[in-house]
Amino acid sequence: MKVIDGKYEVLRELSAGGMVTLSEVRAAEGVTRHVAWFAVSTPADRQVFHAYRTALRALEPAGLTDVVARPGAYYAVWKPVAGQPLAATLEQKVRPQETVDAVQALAARLAEQGYALADAEVVVEDQAAQVAYLTPLNAPRTPEDIAARNAQTLAPLQKGRVRRRREPGAWLTFVPGLLLLGGAAYLGSQAVSIYLNPPVRDVVSVTGQEAKVAARALTDAGFRVEYTQGQAGGRAIGSVIRQDPAGGTKLPVGRLVTLTVNNPPAIEVPRLEEMNLDQARDALKDRNMLIGKVLKVDGTLSNTAEGRVIAQLPEAGSSAQRGQAVQLLISTGVSGKETWLPELTGLTYEQARAHARAAGLVVTSVERQPSDKPENSVLEQSPAPYVRVTVGSPVKLTVASARYSAPSRPAGDLPLPPAYVPPVPEEPAAPAEPVTPEPTEPTPDSAPVTPDSVPALPETPEAPATPEIPPSDAAARTVTFEYVFPADLPDGNYAILVRDADGERVVRSAAPAETLANQRASGAIPVRGDAVFIIRRDGVDYATVTP
Repeated sequence: MKVIDGKYEVLRELSAGGMVTLSEVRAAEGVTRHVAWFAVSTPADRQVFHAYRTALRALEPAGLTDVVARPGAYYAVWKPVAGQPLAATLEQKVRPQETVDAVQALAARLAEQGYALADAEVVVEDQAAQVAYLTPLNAPRTPEDIAARNAQTLAPLQKGRVRRRREPGAWLTFVPGLLLLGGAAYLGSQAVSIYLNPPVRDVVSVTGQEAKVAARALTDAGFRVEYTQGQAGGRAIGSVIRQDPAGGTKLPVGRLVTLTVNNPPAIEVPRLEEMNLDQARDALKDRNMLIGKVLKVDGTLSNTAEGRVIAQLPEAGSSAQRGQAVQLLISTGVSGKETWLPELTGLTYEQARAHARAAGLVVTSVERQPSDKPENSVLEQSPAPYVRVTVGSPVKLTVASARYSAPSRPAGDLPLPPAYVPPVPEEPAAPAEPVTPEPTEPTPDSAPVTPDSVPALPETPEAPATPEIPPSDAAARTVTFEYVFPADLPDGNYAILVRDADGERVVRSAAPAETLANQRASGAIPVRGDAVFIIRRDGVDYATVTP
């Protein structure tokens, strides 16, 4: 037989909807009860339950016997309530005025908490309407929805007749009027005397007291009280920071005393779940909040490692005041339960940590190792993938970092090669003159020579003109070049060039970045006219140096 929370034996399941299951149970004393069990698995589910519990506290239903809220156990216990169902009462042809007023008052109270009459099992007993059971809602209803549902539920009131209450002794109502008239004349004369000559009293000192207590003390002394808001560190919220006039001042009765009440602006409560106690304390300190009562509970049901926060009150994201304390539930560990990690290699550190938390493990050590893998990605893990370990065990991750690391000692200067001098172009040699063959006497057997039979001589090509180098008026000089490559030099091949009046030429050929990072290049370079040195990365200008 199924047992709820070790106390309630389930006899049968009455209904199940959403996250709530209503069951008929037998309690330890043998009586029958109804238990509304909430299957809470997410913070949103927990928020729904706490909203339901808040409504129960405000309504104080007659059928409610207990509400339990702790990790792994969220439920409400209901008992039967004697009385006539509301539907039967509304169908009566004649209804007492008291019953109608009680039903309408209950409808207004339910509407304040976001519920309609149809959301509750209402019984009427001795002209009083009581809630025997309240159906949980995932979200409060809108005022328009509540009004429409209540109008439909209370529609039978328009068909029946209401029996008005009769006040006994109505004919004597004029007697208090006569007494009031006579007393008013006497009190009026006394009031005029007091108004013209009010007594003088000492103003009570109420600084540091709770606002309501302070106001009551002043009004009992005959003074009027008015509140203003302020804020002060180290003072309780709602306490009086200062008063005007100050305590001990003599003041005529009826005068105004202004109280400044500590009411700092609201702040958002941080999320503390899965933090240890020191981390939670630091997170609250950043919001000027404190750790309140700390309870230690078994973390098996919530799969929470030892020393980690299971739940908090107020909840994360809710509004609170500075200086407010937050109560914590701390896990004592998971008993007798094993878990494992999947393959984390290649994931980012944040993704790997989320997997570890879901498995009930805690990342306690992170080592960085130079690698060509993406930075901040996981290279190794301990425990190994799919190895079963006890919940709460530590996890060690090795994470990739940039491979480059600065040299332990500075290197010497990089010597520059000699300056590049362009070669002087050579003049092309003149072509040899064609040799004219000597005429030979014809032989008897040879054909006669005619102009058409003599082959044409090849034309003599003209010698190409020697290119002229325009003279430069810039004076030659020697400049000192000096440049220190940064330690975080981007990858690539870097060359050093100089541009002067003679054009652009290479001073130092290209070299990879890893050999140049954090190195200094210097030397004396002959130039002509104005010069600028260029550090070029993979054919693109990276930096310029003007000597």
